[in-house]
Amino acid sequence: MTAPAIDVRGLNKSFGDKHVVRDVGITVQAGRVTGFLGPNGSGKTTTMRMLCGLLTPDSGEGLVLGMDFRKEARAIKRRTGYMTQKFSLYEDLTIAENLEFTARVYGMEDRRRRIDAALEKLGLQARRGQVAGALSGGWKQRLALAAATLHEPDLLLLDEPTAGVDPKARREFWDEIHGLAGAGLTVMVSTHYMDEAERCHDIAYIAYGRLMARGTIPQLIEQSRLITFRAEGEGADRLAGELAGRPGVEMAAPFGSALHVSGTDQGALEAAIAPYRGRFAWSEVRPTIEDVFIHLMSRAEDNFS
Repeated sequence: MTAPAIDVRGLNKSFGDKHVVRDVGITVQAGRVTGFLGPNGSGKTTTMRMLCGLLTPDSGEGLVLGMDFRKEARAIKRRTGYMTQKFSLYEDLTIAENLEFTARVYGMEDRRRRIDAALEKLGLQARRGQVAGALSGGWKQRLALAAATLHEPDLLLLDEPTAGVDPKARREFWDEIHGLAGAGLTVMVSTHYMDEAERCHDIAYIAYGRLMARGTIPQLIEQSRLITFRAEGEGADRLAGELAGRPGVEMAAPFGSALHVSGTDQGALEAAIAPYRGRFAWSEVRPTIEDVFIHLMSRAEDNFS
C-alpha cells in the first residue's frame, strides 16, 4: 500500500474564544474520494485550509503528500488544488483569461497547451471568451474546477463545490471527480448532499470541531448501532412530533410521506411505536446514511452555544 496522501493528528484551531477544531486526526489514502460531512460551523472549511497550508494550526502534526504539513506548507500549496465554496475567480475576466492568470500564478510552462487541454476536458472551449460573471452556477463550477486542477495537483480539496448547482450539473461534476481520482488524484470534498456522500469511497463526519465518525458508508451504518423502523400510511410523516422524545426514540424524521423512527435500544423503540401499530404499516429497515448523520448530529455538543 502506498503512503497516505493525508495523515495528520491532534489538529486544533481557535478563533478568539471559539475552539473551532478540536484534536482532529484524519488519514486519507491516495487516489480516494473522501467525503467530509457535518453541520454548518463544524470546522470543515477550517480543517481543509489547515491541511493545504492556508491556515496555521494551533497544534497538530503529520504529513500531507509526504511532507510535514506545518513546516512545508508552501510546498504543499503548490501540489494542492483548492476550490472554495464561493466562486473566487475574477468575474470581469473571461474563462480563458482566468485560467491564464492561474497558470501565471503557478509559473507554469507551456501555458497555452495546458489551458487548451483544460478547456477541452471540461467542455469550456466554446465558451472560452465568455466573461466569468455571466456564467450560470454549473459553468462557474466547471471553470473553478479547471482552475483548481490546471497545475495538475496531487491533492484536491473541494469545499461544498456543488452548493446551488442543478442536479444534472452536480452529476456531471461528480463524474469528473471520479475520473480524476481514477487517474490517481486524491480528493477531499465537503458536502451536505446525501447522494454525494454515497458517491465517496469513504466518509469523515465532523460535528462542532470533533471528528465523530470515519469509514465507508456500510461501516458507519454498522458502527451507529441504530435500529430503524419505517411507518407508512396516511399521515405517517406527521407522527414525528408525537414520537420525538419518547423513551427509546433518538430520531423521528419524515422521509416523504413515510416516517423513519430510530434508536439504539430495540425494546424501548418497539414500545414507543406500539400504540401506532394499528394505524400504520411498520417495517424494520436498514438505516440510511442520513439516519446516521442525524443521529450523530443529535449527540454533538454545539461549541457556539
